[in-house]
Amino acid sequence: MSDTDKDKLTDHEYDGIKELDNPLPGWWLATFYITIVFSIVYYAYYELGSGPSLDQELQTKLEKIEEKQNQAEMKQPDPGNVDYSQLLADNEALATGKDIYMQKCAACHGAQNQGVIGPNLTDNYWLNGKGTIADIAHVIVVGVPENGMPPWKGMIKDEDIPKVAAYIKSKVGSSPAGAKAPQGELIEE
Repeated sequence: MSDTDKDKLTDHEYDGIKELDNPLPGWWLATFYITIVFSIVYYAYYELGSGPSLDQELQTKLEKIEEKQNQAEMKQPDPGNVDYSQLLADNEALATGKDIYMQKCAACHGAQNQGVIGPNLTDNYWLNGKGTIADIAHVIVVGVPENGMPPWKGMIKDEDIPKVAAYIKSKVGSSPAGAKAPQGELIEE
């Protein structure tokens, strides 16, 4: 044992082992003191000062999320911009609507709109809306997530959504074979 080690010896001895009094490394002490200063500043700002509480931070984040949702909210096609009666008489628009329906909707609503997983679209019973073309278009846009129907906004072109809705409306009263039982509210036209 060197003379410098003898100077560092403490009075402690455990099982024949003598303890040296070595100082902690400078980087460790600096980190320790920085955390103490940080904790004092943190406590002063958040507990004694004007720092937001966790509830306030949560509320701020929820407001930002709601704002983004409102900005991205899918809007119902403007009935003032679409002449639905003209769409019902336009064979080309109905053919386009049928093509898109067969690609996107037939898996759940059936090839003849008779209803499979989704409801029957050929009767006068409606689960969502009042059975108008505008209501049908709105349901296509926003979907019915709680019943498994996704929102189709962005997956179907905006200009084609009224065509799909017009095609669906054109099939009301067609009474296909094997149609699903009525669901929803009876809407008399």
